[in-house]
Amino acid sequence: MSFRLAAYAVCIEGGRVLLARHVPPTGGTNWTLPGGRVEHAEDPFDAVVREVAEETGCEAVVERLLGVDSRVVPTAERAVPGGPEHQNVGVFYLVRVTGGRLRPEPNGEIAESVWTPLPDVARLRRSSLVDIGVALAESLPPTGHVAPVPVGGLIQH
Repeated sequence: MSFRLAAYAVCIEGGRVLLARHVPPTGGTNWTLPGGRVEHAEDPFDAVVREVAEETGCEAVVERLLGVDSRVVPTAERAVPGGPEHQNVGVFYLVRVTGGRLRPEPNGEIAESVWTPLPDVARLRRSSLVDIGVALAESLPPTGHVAPVPVGGLIQH
């Protein structure tokens, strides 16, 4: 089984959420939250600020920890065929954008970032991370945990 620790930014402002359009080298596209892998010896708190800057061009500050999500992606559902079962542990932060300008990720897989009205999110092909992050921000569960989001249709791993 492969494993990844990642940090994700939930930026909600004026009824809109900041989403990033991910276009992997293998093709396809889906919307996700700004964020990604925590580097070796990096604090997830620092990783989420770094990832927002890299992927969106914006400066950000962490306002609070929202929660942690752990999910296992079965081999048959992996985006990369033939890969082993994969566990992703995501640390979700409520983040406020403080400066910069939205732009594509240079030499990366984020083609664009946009402020999306929350009611429009349900109509997008998106990562389950979006639903988890929005649910955490809206409910602020004391445990920092929300129910698993079923994958299928417009919601992808």
